[in-house]
Amino acid sequence: MATRQSSFGKDTGLQARMVFTIFLLGLLYTVFVGVLFAAGAGAGVIIVVAGLLLLVQLFASDKIAMASLGVKEVSPADEPELHGIVERLCVQADLPKPRVCVMESSMPNAFAMGRTRKSTTVCATRGILDLLSPSELEGVMAHEMTHVINRDVMVMTLAGFFASLASLIAQFAFFFGGGYGGEEEERDIMIVVLVSVVVYAVSFLLLRALSRYREFAADRGSAVLTGRPSALASALIKISGTIERIPSQDLRRAEGLSAFFIVPARTKRSLMNLFADHPPLEQRLAALERLESQLQGVA
Repeated sequence: MATRQSSFGKDTGLQARMVFTIFLLGLLYTVFVGVLFAAGAGAGVIIVVAGLLLLVQLFASDKIAMASLGVKEVSPADEPELHGIVERLCVQADLPKPRVCVMESSMPNAFAMGRTRKSTTVCATRGILDLLSPSELEGVMAHEMTHVINRDVMVMTLAGFFASLASLIAQFAFFFGGGYGGEEEERDIMIVVLVSVVVYAVSFLLLRALSRYREFAADRGSAVLTGRPSALASALIKISGTIERIPSQDLRRAEGLSAFFIVPARTKRSLMNLFADHPPLEQRLAALERLESQLQGVA
């Protein structure tokens, strides 16, 4: 058991980046709250809004997201192959079996959500189940299980809370703060809005950097867990090639959760890809090719 945990343990590089990101965001928001107090914002309002938003993010955001996507839990009788793959990976990685769900969508994709290893859900779309071979599907599900091992879904959810709070406070200031006070009060409101925008921008960039690295870490974990980096590489090529032909309305439905999918659900390429939540496909394939060479060398 100790050997298995050592082989398939957490990615130390990702763990360090997650701690550093949360530290920076915490420091950033300490300054942010100080500015709010200095500008005369009510302490009670800040605490209540922040507390409620945090509770929703941690305990309900995954359920709300999955309900909006029409995700349904499936039994071993419904999807024996998918359950069999997840069970084998759980045994190999010494993990409790998560809830197994299917999203009835032609978009080929998969994701994992949940706060803890015991409350995790892994989901595959109907499109990916129809598209991939068993070994490719195993590579994809091993990628999702690695997110569970690294607990990065919870960290991404917590980090996303900070950006959501900054955005919410800026909106409140815009819609409810103007036109009812003197010149000094309006100046304070503008300070709050500007600081909120800066905080949101910094949070956005930190989240994107962490999100890209966690995808590399999950690809590595999948390669080690299955011993077949080429299977995941083949799956990524198939998914990326197919997703470009999916109707735009199907992609828009899932675009809000793009960061959690194995391949981003985007309707088209744009300048925003510079701030993408996933690394470029070419870089992921190159990394998997290097891992394949290393594993063959060891063999």
